[in-house]
Amino acid sequence: MRGTLVLNASFEPLSTVTLRRAVVLVMQDKAVVEQAHPGLRMRAAAVEMPVPQVIRLCRYVRVPFRRQAPWSRRGVLVRDRHRCAYCGRRATTVDHVVPRSHGGADSWLNTVAACAEDNHSKADRTPEQAGMRLLSKPFEPTPADTLLFALGADGDTGLPEWLAVPA
Repeated sequence: MRGTLVLNASFEPLSTVTLRRAVVLVMQDKAVVEQAHPGLRMRAAAVEMPVPQVIRLCRYVRVPFRRQAPWSRRGVLVRDRHRCAYCGRRATTVDHVVPRSHGGADSWLNTVAACAEDNHSKADRTPEQAGMRLLSKPFEPTPADTLLFALGADGDTGLPEWLAVPA
């Protein structure tokens, strides 16, 4: 389980929280379970409840408008689904398309997930200089997309269609 998606009272995605935090919010009547993991239940001495996958806050929380998702190394790996942008194998590092020593920035459009072997062989060069081809072009996800990527919402997690990322 990767976490629990928290929706505002208006059904807009806010963040992801740990399972423990999600249960506390539901038990304090601050949130309701919108989607539960099928077949999983939590039991305590006096309480039994479904394991929450998506919860919705009971009261609306005003959130400042965020146009861009903040860049992070973990975010790049999640965006690229831990797949190397050069060979498609499991990625463990982040590679700068234009190296930082050549003026490349830590940004969504300049970084891709890469396996250690390809990152090492590309070294301090651009993909063209190294003779390597990107399998997918880097893109800048929206804040809502990053939440869904973090939950693994790529069609196989059982999230309802009302949470699907529009194509």
